[in-house]
Amino acid sequence: MKTNHAVVQKSEIKSGADLRQPSLWKRLVKQKELQLMVIPGILFLIVFKFLPSYGLLLAFKEFIPVQGVWASPWVGLKHFEELFTSSQFHTILYNTVMISLLKIVFTFPLPILFALLLNELRTQRFRSFVQGISYLPHFVSWVIVGGVMATLLAKDEGALNSLLLASGLISEPILFLGSPNLFWPLLIISENWKEMGWSAIIYVAAITGVDPELYEASKMDGANRLQQMWYVTLPCIIATIVIMFILRIGSILDAGFDQILVLRNPLVSDVANIIDTYVLDVGLKFGRFSFATAAGLFKSVIGFVLIILANRFAKRHSMGIW
Repeated sequence: MKTNHAVVQKSEIKSGADLRQPSLWKRLVKQKELQLMVIPGILFLIVFKFLPSYGLLLAFKEFIPVQGVWASPWVGLKHFEELFTSSQFHTILYNTVMISLLKIVFTFPLPILFALLLNELRTQRFRSFVQGISYLPHFVSWVIVGGVMATLLAKDEGALNSLLLASGLISEPILFLGSPNLFWPLLIISENWKEMGWSAIIYVAAITGVDPELYEASKMDGANRLQQMWYVTLPCIIATIVIMFILRIGSILDAGFDQILVLRNPLVSDVANIIDTYVLDVGLKFGRFSFATAAGLFKSVIGFVLIILANRFAKRHSMGIW
């Protein structure tokens, strides 16, 4: 009995040792190929993300170029107070938040739906063709897109106005790009056209990881294509959707600087001016780099707080990022 007890104890000790995690160094050595692949990403973050953070000091200083960042005098929260008490602050904050929320509501779900529909195409060649065509607009700059939109939506001899007039739907041409009521819808439509296919890549990749046996089992249970999409595909990619949504929430104050800079004009300035354009107009054009930095830091802090809150909410459902 004593011998058996010793054997059991030895076995328990051995199994406990097996359960212990190897040291950090041994794990790094074991994963050396993966660690080498991570190095370029780490260098990128250090050079382009962490080192420029030194410039955030400008938000609390009155920057004098000849004195440099460190030697410029400290002014505390002066630039933040100026930003928050500006007569335009409420308007630009409202425009920024509303445009971002509208983009989340109307542009975030479409790539998911597009990826689900792509998955239902059974002809591989046709699916690749549709997928490739959907990527192309992403590589077109907003300058070109703005020029195309200006041509198509022009009041005089614009293709859309000509079509609507010829069909009898309108009696007078519409000033699309000069109408405040139409500016936000045009932003949403052009954003969807340009980025929907590109944004769907991550969801298409997630769908390819779904176990085919789940589809076979659902077929045996009598599920049709729509039911398979709803009860199999969508639940399997829900974690990816949550992660992408958390990241999107973090950039809620990024309403699309390039797009708005190209499409805005004096007729729609009340609904087109956002924080980024305000920084450009008031901060950078007049050389007020400290004020521009304060506005940028305000955006970053809001985005950081929203990411933390969104991730904490997602963790309650076991779907957080960290």
